[in-house]
Amino acid sequence: MASVMSSPVTNTDRPRESRRKRKKKSLALSLHQTQSRADHQNQNQIMDNNRWRTAAEQQNYSSKLLQALRHVPTIPPPSAPASSSGSAPRRGRAIREAADRVLAVTAKGRTRWSRAILTNRLKLKFLKAKKPKVASPMGTSRTRKPRVSLVRLKAKNLQKKARVLGNLVPGCRKQPLPVILEEAHDYISALEMQVRAMTALAELLTVAGAVSGSLSPPP
Repeated sequence: MASVMSSPVTNTDRPRESRRKRKKKSLALSLHQTQSRADHQNQNQIMDNNRWRTAAEQQNYSSKLLQALRHVPTIPPPSAPASSSGSAPRRGRAIREAADRVLAVTAKGRTRWSRAILTNRLKLKFLKAKKPKVASPMGTSRTRKPRVSLVRLKAKNLQKKARVLGNLVPGCRKQPLPVILEEAHDYISALEMQVRAMTALAELLTVAGAVSGSLSPPP
């Protein structure tokens, strides 16, 4: 009689245990997949951050930059009229734009700043009209300024710094702080590589000009 009474209990407990085991397995599998995706994203982020420090990436950027600089107009000779005196700043600006455009092409549009440079969307800044100050009537009591807490002041200063940093990084205006920091880190690394590549190109062009000048026949 005892064996007959115990069998229904064991039969009802088995489906519960199997469901628990399946839940544990599915939870462990989901945790493993989440961890593997996070590791993969971290690895890709590390590779993206280190790509601007490799010699191959700098060589790739330098070759593309040299091709782009060939299309930039040259500086007129000193004997040119005075009206062309402003061509040097224009050429410097053209070189800077070409260098930034090639840098964005090298980044392959994976970041916001590279896509913003490639699309070249310029937003106009409209000055907000100042509201006229209304003169307070005579004899009214002076209103006290509301007290600002230290935490609120720190948050306001952080928002101001994030706004300034977002205006410096292309395509990061009105973006949240984590996005701005990630884009700024990649953008600064890219700019450092750009400076190294342009410095190397300037040295090579200086040496090539000196060699060609020494090989040219005297007048």
